[in-house]
Amino acid sequence: MALTKQRKNEIIKDFQLKDGDTGSPEVQIAVLTAQINELNSHLQAHIHDFHSRRGLYQMIGQRRRLLGYLRNKDVERYQALIQRLGLRR
Repeated sequence: MALTKQRKNEIIKDFQLKDGDTGSPEVQIAVLTAQINELNSHLQAHIHDFHSRRGLYQMIGQRRRLLGYLRNKDVERYQALIQRLGLRR
């Protein structure tokens, strides 16, 4: 269910703004999106897993807050990120 360390490092490397960057909103949103997608596929197979569903909702809320922060801070970075991740916002 969780992302492997290798996959997470690949995502971080793809979205980092400079070397060693793991805390920028772009990286955090990209990692959360990958986790959300994996958990979503898990929940399609395990419909009654309500504890994981709650975790999914928390991740979605965190990603939404980070996207709102990025939108208020820099609209161009926000637009580029949602385009790159394929989010419908």
